[in-house]
Amino acid sequence: MKANTRREFLADIGRGMLIGSVGSSLALDLGISSAFAGEESSRLTFGELEPLVSALQETPLNKLQTMLVSKLNSGTDLQTLVSAAALANARSFGGQDYIGFHTFMALAPAYQMTRELPTELKPLPVLKVLYRNTAQIQDTDSQHHEILHPVEPLTLPDNTAGGPLLQAATRSADFDKAEGTFAALAQGPVDEAFNELQYAIQDELNVHRVVLSWRAWAMLELAGQKHAHTLLRQSVRFCVNSEQNLEKYHRQPSKIRTVLPMLLDQYSLLSKPLGKRKAEDAWVESLARTIYRSNPEQAADAAAAALAEGFDPEAVGEAISLASNALVLHDQGRTKAFPDKPLGSVHGDSVGVHASDSANAWRNIARVSNKRNTIASLIVGAYHTAVGRYNSKLNELPYPLQDQLEQVTAQDPKQLLQEAEAAIRNQDQFRAAAVIHQYGTLEHNARPVFDLLLRYATSEDGALHAEKYYSTVKEEFQKTRPAFRWRQLVALARVTASEYGKPSPGYAEACDLLRINT
Repeated sequence: MKANTRREFLADIGRGMLIGSVGSSLALDLGISSAFAGEESSRLTFGELEPLVSALQETPLNKLQTMLVSKLNSGTDLQTLVSAAALANARSFGGQDYIGFHTFMALAPAYQMTRELPTELKPLPVLKVLYRNTAQIQDTDSQHHEILHPVEPLTLPDNTAGGPLLQAATRSADFDKAEGTFAALAQGPVDEAFNELQYAIQDELNVHRVVLSWRAWAMLELAGQKHAHTLLRQSVRFCVNSEQNLEKYHRQPSKIRTVLPMLLDQYSLLSKPLGKRKAEDAWVESLARTIYRSNPEQAADAAAAALAEGFDPEAVGEAISLASNALVLHDQGRTKAFPDKPLGSVHGDSVGVHASDSANAWRNIARVSNKRNTIASLIVGAYHTAVGRYNSKLNELPYPLQDQLEQVTAQDPKQLLQEAEAAIRNQDQFRAAAVIHQYGTLEHNARPVFDLLLRYATSEDGALHAEKYYSTVKEEFQKTRPAFRWRQLVALARVTASEYGKPSPGYAEACDLLRINT
């Protein structure tokens, strides 16, 4: 959005002179970009991070992990690597590549995972996702066909709310109009731009739409607010692309576009203060059951009614989270095999994992938003969870079933952890879930369970979801009341057993370079 500063301009000149003297191959090995302002004046650049951002796009994949470990050894920290990777991803894909935006959404969770690992293991989740990031950029040749470029802000009408303007712009399916509108909004406070973006996010029910928005916001903590426009505009382009697909395939927009404003008006939610009414366990369980078993319109209405009655938004969000968790526990597993997702598996883009990640994103957006979007996010989140229920084949009772629970007789925590790990390695979802259910029922310390499951969230691909779902469960466990929180870890144990056996590309090489025995 702004021209290069004099310092950046001189840095670009110096970088170009150095590349000319050492050659482009060595420049990449040194982490110096071969693209600079003199070559491509329309390129979106990132100041001091630019050499690293470009290196993450351009370093040959067979040299990437060596380069990254060298960076770590010379003092570059993991936060800087993750921030540069996020910018490389955004510039390359702009929220419009399936594996690309999945990888972006895994970056912040991977960094969060490092905080739970011993010092020598901390780089592993980050190196794993950075490898995936560069691999997809180069597989699609996106380093030479970048999506994001500088954009000029439009002049917006005076005294007009930004959210509805952006919503209309994305609905127009016009990239230039939507991008220019958001660029204008992004000139103001970052939190206001994020709130205005939510009008477009709430227009359709898509896990990637809402999680990308949340993960872009979460990335600001790592990359800094100065990159807010770059990171958040991915969601604008995602929404426009979605609108174009509706037109292309002659699909009707989601009914949420009429349901949400109707409920806001019906319950006069915007004229009331947010409630602080505390909810008993039975109330949360009842609302969760209603959301799980209702059609989408009924689920949205139940959430709106609860908010109108003055219940704390956290309690409503907790019920949505429990309903989405139930989708993992009731899932019968895939009835058709896909690459990396065999028959009976529940990892990757399964209904429960998708619903849980979506609910987590809706809840987090509700926490950081203004009153209007706190309310709207929870209503749309309830609707979204119920959509998953109606589109899936689910078991009447949650797993693990009673006979599966009866097969677990151990009570010692160490023995139970050993049995859980054996079940994971045997890809026995129901045994793994039953063992962790028993562990939780006995009220053992949860940290060793997280440590066990974190190990596999780090090593396994999880069909692009291992990091995100681990992060979702960790957050939801912490935010869920004791009566229900162990359901989250039971679900994670099941998903971990499902995804075991497919290590993430680049993981073994990272272990070798770090001299880690796995």
